[in-house]
Amino acid sequence: MAATAPAAPKAAKTALKDAKGPPAPKEALRSLPATVEWLRREGLLMETDSEVSGDLQLTGIQKHFDGSYPILFNRVKGYSHVRAITNFFANMDIVDRLFGWEDRTARTRELAEALTHPIKSEIVAAADAPVMQEVITDDLDVNKYIFPIRHTHLESEITIGSGNSVVVGDKFWGGSHIGYNRMNFRWGNVGTFQISPGSHMWQVMTKYYRDEPVPLTVNFGLPAAATLLAGGGFDYVVLPRGGDELGAAGAVQGYPIRLVKAATVDAYAVADAEYSLEGYLHPRDKRYETAEAEKADIQG
Repeated sequence: MAATAPAAPKAAKTALKDAKGPPAPKEALRSLPATVEWLRREGLLMETDSEVSGDLQLTGIQKHFDGSYPILFNRVKGYSHVRAITNFFANMDIVDRLFGWEDRTARTRELAEALTHPIKSEIVAAADAPVMQEVITDDLDVNKYIFPIRHTHLESEITIGSGNSVVVGDKFWGGSHIGYNRMNFRWGNVGTFQISPGSHMWQVMTKYYRDEPVPLTVNFGLPAAATLLAGGGFDYVVLPRGGDELGAAGAVQGYPIRLVKAATVDAYAVADAEYSLEGYLHPRDKRYETAEAEKADIQG
């Protein structure tokens, strides 16, 4: 597991302002901390020092403020090293400013252009990658480091849904994949990995089903453009296997996404991410996501 060093003391909070205004400077897209600082400076960030729990509280507040400004929680219950941000893309006026889109029409056209005109990612040394500031290779109980949440009382267990799987190069037919996969680390350093049928990771899983486990990274707290492409949702209809999703993210932000070689597996992580889990996808290791599902012998 790799991570950035603890954040410096936060700047003073600012009063909220109108969401409309001039576009963000390009460097505000370099990393999540850079984006948070721009949001704070522009009065586009709701920020609180009140402690929040991942068990229903965070998602309840998120839903209450749906369509409003991004929310930054500086204190997370049980995770003194973590800050949590939600509703990052909830307000489209802020999203348009962040990426420099004039309006929804320009947004659609420029995103389409990015999909077909990717900017190749840049590989940097570990010494130049914020995500490699601290590397942990022992005591790998993932739930100690990564903040899990529960969305509704109908869920029997908390899960990790904020991670973005990254597969680059030969294992993705020469291209790059980034996307969301819900996980539940019920076994310390081993967790479930939810894959949607037909998705990029489904294609990887089926391709290597009879082979050795697939090395990959799961990244958290990424640059905004990488988060945008990861959440594109079924974009494999227009970006088939071998497509360059990270390159498309680079095109969205106007310069390459930076990658770094993983420390412990033959894979790559997003260099400007906050956290990165390194490991393997075991296609033939099928497990239930929750104890409730295991007891009922039904997943779903």
